[in-house]
This record gives sequence, structure tokens and C-alpha cells, in this order.
Amino acid sequence: MKLYSSKWAPNPRRVRIFLKEKGIEVETVEVDMGAMQHRSPEVAAMNPLRQLPFLEFHDGAVLSESIAICRYFEETHPEPPLFGRDAREKAFVEMWNRRVELNFVMAVLSAFRHLHPAMVASEVPQVPEWGEANKPKALAFLALLDRELAERSYIAGEHFSVADITALVAFDFMKPARITCPEEYANVWRWHRVVSARPSVSA
Repeated sequence: MKLYSSKWAPNPRRVRIFLKEKGIEVETVEVDMGAMQHRSPEVAAMNPLRQLPFLEFHDGAVLSESIAICRYFEETHPEPPLFGRDAREKAFVEMWNRRVELNFVMAVLSAFRHLHPAMVASEVPQVPEWGEANKPKALAFLALLDRELAERSYIAGEHFSVADITALVAFDFMKPARITCPEEYANVWRWHRVVSARPSVSA
């Protein structure tokens, strides 16, 4: 199988970190998003949404969406568990990963896509007002997360999970989106230091 990825985009990074946490090596095909290769007919033939990452199986089947790819590898390589260890933990990981995606990832990506000059050709039309409107949404979620992290070590509980990977990737992508986490969110910063120290983060 082959993983079609991009070194700088957040969702491909999410899968790379997940794979490194699992100790899984997959043949990777680098797609140059700067050169718009993800918009090519070759990519469209495999993933009509022209988005990264996606996983091509040996029989030609293609699996896209980063969490779907992570779930596949969770099933084939269950240790260490990154989607939860039992029914209750799995439900909380699912809840928090979804919350992070809808309230944080989407806000950060919307700010980047609608404000960054490099996205003019990809995000048509760019709506700068929408980009600016999403910055406070991201910060509002960080305020909520700061309160939550006062009670536990990681996003979904006391164990590192895919929810932490999702949040970490979004947090790090705030820099190109030109959003700054307030220094007073001490619990978020503590969490970020802990998860950033994991070897997988360099993936």
C-alpha cells in the first residue's frame, strides 16, 4: 500500500504522527501541494476531492480522510491503543476528537485558507472576513480546553490518544494561520509541552 501525503499540510501530519506512535512504516508518495499536484488529474482519479492524505491499497482501493486512515491502522495494529482502551474510553476519545475537529481544527484551517496569500489559488473564493471571524472561534475553544485540562493530563483523559494528535497538529498550525495562544492558558501550554516532547511529533 501507499500513503499519499504532503510534508507541510496538517492532516497528512496527523496520520504521520499516528503511524510513528504505532511504529508502522508505509511507503509514502510525497505530493507537492505548493505546485498544486493535489489538483492533478492523477490525484483526482484516486481521490475525487483532491485532498490529502489518502491510502492506496494493493488492490487499487483508496481510503481517504485522516481519521478513517488512522482507524484502519488502529484495527490492524491495536497496540498501543490510540482510540481508547475500553468502551467508555473509546467514547470519550471519539467525543473529544470530534470536538477538536469541529471547533478548533476547522477554525484554524479556515483562518489560514481565507487569509494566507499562499492559498489564493486553492481557496476560491477567499473570504478574508470569514478568516478573521474564525480566529476568535479557535481562541474560544482553547479557553474551554484550558479549563478541561486543569482536571486531566490529556485531551480525552489520562492516556495519550488520537484526540491529542488532532489538537497538537491544529495548535502547531496556528502559527501559519497567525493565531497566538494566550500565555495565561497555562494548562494548554503544559499539555502542549508534554505532547510536543514525544518522538512521533517530528514525523
